[in-house]
Amino acid sequence: MDEVEVVVAHSERATLRVGDVFLKVDADQARIDVEVEAMPLAPVPTPKILWRKPPVLAIAAVPGTALGRLGEPSTASPAAWAAAGAAVRKLHAAELPSWTGRAGQNLDELAADLDGECEWLVTNGVLPADLVARNREVAEAAFRPWTSAFTHGDLQVSHVFVDGDEVTGIIDWSEAGQGDALYDLAILTLGHEERLGDVVAGYGTDVDLDVIRAWWSLRSLLTVRWLSEHGFDPSAPGCEVDVLRSRM
Repeated sequence: MDEVEVVVAHSERATLRVGDVFLKVDADQARIDVEVEAMPLAPVPTPKILWRKPPVLAIAAVPGTALGRLGEPSTASPAAWAAAGAAVRKLHAAELPSWTGRAGQNLDELAADLDGECEWLVTNGVLPADLVARNREVAEAAFRPWTSAFTHGDLQVSHVFVDGDEVTGIIDWSEAGQGDALYDLAILTLGHEERLGDVVAGYGTDVDLDVIRAWWSLRSLLTVRWLSEHGFDPSAPGCEVDVLRSRM
């Protein structure tokens, strides 16, 4: 019998792997609804849906290995990173889904959330005030008009799988929907700033690098508290706090 591997587990959701099958258990079935609807629409390799029996979704493993991990150097080639950029561009050029995803959050609401998190980080002594202020300033560039694209919404480097220089699968689509294309590029390269040039080369069109850097700061400021409260360490080398420090 295959062993059960706990891929991720916290109070909101858990993912288990048994052999070549992933079992996703989510307290919010709306997220699973989005995942089930988004994957068939995406013009990029996605996992095969095996079955769904709420609150569990079973999907097949995709071939290859993750492009990288946050906090660890990526061993993938520049060509593999460029291929990831090309795949993301193909997604962004696809027909829009009918719903808004995480990358399409209302900017006024997002700014209010960011201000609240910044205040919490400083008031509770989690991060130095100058570090928070500098990154809040950098984050301002993300608050601008943008044209909606089909976005993944949670395009962490560990969610993109490659075999050699080919993208073999993109997983975890529960935050997908209409949104800001540069958000996806920022999340993909978060903590891997040295790979941004390869991704943009594969993406194949001009992007505003200041906006990508803004999303790095914004995303990191917003997630420090959540990560800490859910058993993750945003202060680990190469992770969110280091991303924030790199803007100083």
